[in-house]
Amino acid sequence: MADQLHEKVQLYLREHHVMTLASHGDEGAWAAAVFYAHDGFAIYFLSAASSRHGRNLAGNPRASAAIHEDYADWREIKGIQMEGIASELAGEEAEQARRCYGAKFPIVGKLGEAPAKIVEALAKVRWYKLVPERLYFIDNSAGFGHRDEIDLRRSDSE
Repeated sequence: MADQLHEKVQLYLREHHVMTLASHGDEGAWAAAVFYAHDGFAIYFLSAASSRHGRNLAGNPRASAAIHEDYADWREIKGIQMEGIASELAGEEAEQARRCYGAKFPIVGKLGEAPAKIVEALAKVRWYKLVPERLYFIDNSAGFGHRDEIDLRRSDSE
């Protein structure tokens, strides 16, 4: 059962591109849409450290996120909700994030071929990683409000 759930989540992460990241800081709660890539359950994204969520994460690394589509029928809703710790990356970890992100978004992986505006923009951002502690796969096709939990705080992840 746990393996099937993990496979569903990995497939959903591969097939989607944008997550809504929620953070909290001195100005209160904030949500921002960011493109992401993943390695297992670790989620990589990039953003300006000066953005509101960048400032929030610098002061409080606890974050949550949601990945979903826009549905017209509530019975079709599927998605992922997660909570965990987000951190800014440097050195080899940032390079690993760039490689992972570049595999999903080739324009980032091949900066030599990217338009100058993309290269310029990427020089101004930082790499982040959200490591979920708990993750829920939502599937209303299995019943209203149906969600399966993966507790990543436990070693067996079941």
